[in-house]
Amino acid sequence: MTNEVTVPLLPCASIDDIEAFYGVLGFRTTYKQRKPNAAVGVQREDLHLQFFEIAGFDPEQSYGSCVVLTADIEGLHGAFAAGMRAAYGKVLVSGTPRMTRPRARKNADGLGGFTVIDPGGNWIRVFRNAATAPMPAATPAGRLAKALANAVVQADSRGSVGQAVRILDSALARPQADDDPVEQVEVLVYRAELATMLHDPKTAAEMLARAQSVTLTEAESERAAPAFDNAADLAAALR
Repeated sequence: MTNEVTVPLLPCASIDDIEAFYGVLGFRTTYKQRKPNAAVGVQREDLHLQFFEIAGFDPEQSYGSCVVLTADIEGLHGAFAAGMRAAYGKVLVSGTPRMTRPRARKNADGLGGFTVIDPGGNWIRVFRNAATAPMPAATPAGRLAKALANAVVQADSRGSVGQAVRILDSALARPQADDDPVEQVEVLVYRAELATMLHDPKTAAEMLARAQSVTLTEAESERAAPAFDNAADLAAALR
């Protein structure tokens, strides 16, 4: 048999909150019921998700998760980000719900990915489909790039933000003359993102200021453009 479809069924505290949030991301409601059990289904193109409501459910304690494979993580992330900006005036980068940025995942053979954490505390893990993806970039060679790759695994994949902070703070505390300035910007901006997640706006602002002060050539500025795009979203979140 072919063309089977698997639809994850995920928990939440409120199907109304789920419906509203996924509507912001461009999903439409496919069905909704209150009895005998509160449940809602949402769909965006070929992406289907279903949710069931549990009285007294704590999203912060949720283990709900699923993997979404797509050929275009940047396009999907961009659409989700545009919906958030239109609804909330910013991309949600802290608290619940929130969304991470597309980054290469060391623990996924270098394929890019990002995560949406929805109001139910469910981790919707979006990865580039290996069957349609170009060859992943080479394993990072620079000292800071390696630290960033390890931090991304801890925070974006495992939710261990504190461990990611320790990795980056250790790397930033030992600057070296041959550090790649673009990698320095990327580490500083990601450290700012982690600070935002930890509700530490002072550190976030400090890291963003340090990133802006890094001297870059024109070519390096082009390479650092995605990091500075993230910095702009973080700055908006801090306002």
